[in-house]
Amino acid sequence: MKGTENKFRSGLLLASVMLGMSLLAGCGGGNNAAPAAEATAAAGASAAPDTAAAEPAAEPVTVKLQLKWVPQAQFAGYFLAQDKGYYAEEGLKVEILPGGPDIVPEQQVAGGSADIGVDWVASLLTSQEQEMPLVQIAQIYQKSGLVLVSKKEAGISGPADLKGKKVGNWMGGNEFEILALFDKYQLDPNKDLNFTKQGFTMDQFLGGEIDAASAMTYNEYQVVLESGVKPEELNVIDMNEEGVAMLEDNLFANSEWLEDNKETAAKFVRASLKGWKDAIADPEAAVDSVMKLTEEGSTTREHQLTMMTEVAKLIQPEGFDAARMGYTDEAAFRQTADIALKFGVIKEAANIEEAYTNEIVEMAAE
Repeated sequence: MKGTENKFRSGLLLASVMLGMSLLAGCGGGNNAAPAAEATAAAGASAAPDTAAAEPAAEPVTVKLQLKWVPQAQFAGYFLAQDKGYYAEEGLKVEILPGGPDIVPEQQVAGGSADIGVDWVASLLTSQEQEMPLVQIAQIYQKSGLVLVSKKEAGISGPADLKGKKVGNWMGGNEFEILALFDKYQLDPNKDLNFTKQGFTMDQFLGGEIDAASAMTYNEYQVVLESGVKPEELNVIDMNEEGVAMLEDNLFANSEWLEDNKETAAKFVRASLKGWKDAIADPEAAVDSVMKLTEEGSTTREHQLTMMTEVAKLIQPEGFDAARMGYTDEAAFRQTADIALKFGVIKEAANIEEAYTNEIVEMAAE
């Protein structure tokens, strides 16, 4: 079909050239040989086979992304990048793998089941100390989303008031910011208060079983509000304001894979950041991408919209330069590593220079 079109196009062009030559000759133009020759050459060029177009398109490069948890607005940027074709535009075929309580992203990436993972930095530091071949390539959340929430009737207006109270946390690696808060205010979690394991719902808090509960601003805190409790009825202790925040959602890669795939990683990061910027600008579209992947009845669109709004505040905090999205801030990373060391998450000080790199984000920005 393509050859027939070329021949037809060539015939038309040649006929046009001959007609033009006849007209020019009739007008007696003595300097018309060169234009005629150029036209003939153009016709010949059109008749030549289009070898570039005939070459098959390169196969897309597969990249597997392992999430920390199940599909929700916490990861909306990746879903939106997928739906808008940003990965495809970079020549990538991205498989987004859902997480869950039994999935450790670092193990999946280190073992080769995924190429890139999403998790909190403290978890990455632990895996690096265990000599897993992992390196952070982007920091997506620039602020911590962890807070302690209490009802005003509990009388906890600040961290010092936690003394003698029952304070909950999910544990399993999520407790270190809270421990750093206790340490800052010289509170012994074993003597000065009752530090207890908290379930993944807010039932204990709503039922009055614990005085102060751990909550993510984009999830559990919103669950409390959705239950009918008003913001003015609550006190909130923010880890960022207290100076004990640890970095959360990042992107890390298998360092052995990265050695041979820096360009691929940069393309993935570039498309992902583009997806996140769109998600922040258009939460409705972001949630459209999320809801297609959630289990029926597991969440509501309203909850996911609120989550997206709160997630945006962590990715692009007030006053943050959007051009720096994805970059790892050394001071924030070091604070996270220092807290991790102090509370036994890691036994030796992290090698900051090897733990993360901004090279991939810089390549993505080019």
